[in-house]
Amino acid sequence: MKKDTSNGSLPFGEMSQSDRGAKKLVIAYSGGLDTSYCAVSLSKAGYEVHAVSVNTGGFTKEEIQGIESNAYKMGVYTYKNIDAVTTYYQKVIKYLVFGNVLKNNTYPLSVSAERIIQAIEIVEYAKSIGAKYIAHGSTGAGNDQVRFDMIFQTLAPEIEIITPIRDGKLSRQEEIDYLKSNGIDMAWEKAKYSVNKGLWGTSVGGAETLTSDQPLPSAAYPSQIKHAEEEKVTLTFLKGELVAVNGIENSPEINIEVLNTLASAYAIGRDIHVGDTIVGIKGRVGFEAAAALITIKAHHLLEKHTLTKWQLQHKEYLSSFYGMHLHEGQYLDPVMRNIEAFLQSSQEMVSGDVTVSLKPYHFSLDGIVSEHDLMNAKFGSYGEENTGWTAEEAKGFIKILGNQNKIYQQVNSKA
Repeated sequence: MKKDTSNGSLPFGEMSQSDRGAKKLVIAYSGGLDTSYCAVSLSKAGYEVHAVSVNTGGFTKEEIQGIESNAYKMGVYTYKNIDAVTTYYQKVIKYLVFGNVLKNNTYPLSVSAERIIQAIEIVEYAKSIGAKYIAHGSTGAGNDQVRFDMIFQTLAPEIEIITPIRDGKLSRQEEIDYLKSNGIDMAWEKAKYSVNKGLWGTSVGGAETLTSDQPLPSAAYPSQIKHAEEEKVTLTFLKGELVAVNGIENSPEINIEVLNTLASAYAIGRDIHVGDTIVGIKGRVGFEAAAALITIKAHHLLEKHTLTKWQLQHKEYLSSFYGMHLHEGQYLDPVMRNIEAFLQSSQEMVSGDVTVSLKPYHFSLDGIVSEHDLMNAKFGSYGEENTGWTAEEAKGFIKILGNQNKIYQQVNSKA
């Protein structure tokens, strides 16, 4: 049964001011409706609420200042913004690139990858200030509740997890009514689409993504087309990492931002992902991830030139497992470190330049230049001529290669 919050009542017991210090609580605060409700209601319930936002990309200084200002309006005791962009890249994105990870061959795991790093940073901060409680605004029907809870439980089992939205089974309107009753009206109803922006892409949810047949309108995506003429971009990789864009060297996370600025002007990277949630239901989400898609596809092309077919084969299924485990909140399982070690070792020869053509709404990969390119002409040109073996050697190889099939067919010919 849902708790009536329209009159300001709370699904928590009130506590005296003297108890507040003993009720130190850290909340994962985004500034959206859910976390705003949590901040207000928990503060009024007597908790000493410390709001923490983790920047995993996509926020300007002005936006962060706005989130901080709003947090104090919600009654929080302190607000802290943790810059985790570099950490996000080093701990997660790097391996998503190494593995060319696209869930269901579509989605670069933009949000699910962020949540893992955000959860880790938040729980570590909670431990550093001696908080006894930790809260998040996830509902009981989504993936994020699993990711946050699993990270919190694993890294700090002694800290109690509080989830007002999930426990109260609150609707969006109930949250809005409660905030208004407490003098906080920030025009929540006007947000037609929920947008989550980060370094590795932006997710977009709306009424259309709750259906199976409706596309998102162009206006729902964060970037609109600005350029119509084709533009060529050179991406330089060193041992699998994006180290330069158009010859200008920088850290990979900055290069991703630079590439996203270039490509988003062409409205590249839009799509809708359909997948299975952790809790077993199907879901749709729109996303725009220009830099992520281009980086992964360019990196994969370079790998196809520089890795052996067996490296590519084994990388493919291990990368799929890595992406699935990350999506399911299993980041802290030691198997993830094992797979990361494999992916890291596979990148030793993945260095070179990839040329990409940016066009309205799409891109194409032109080619690569690498000293490790296995398309070495001295061994022959595919389909044209061989210079490394004779015709007789080819015939003998083919005969032996076919032995297994010939034996099977002869033994089972009657069947």
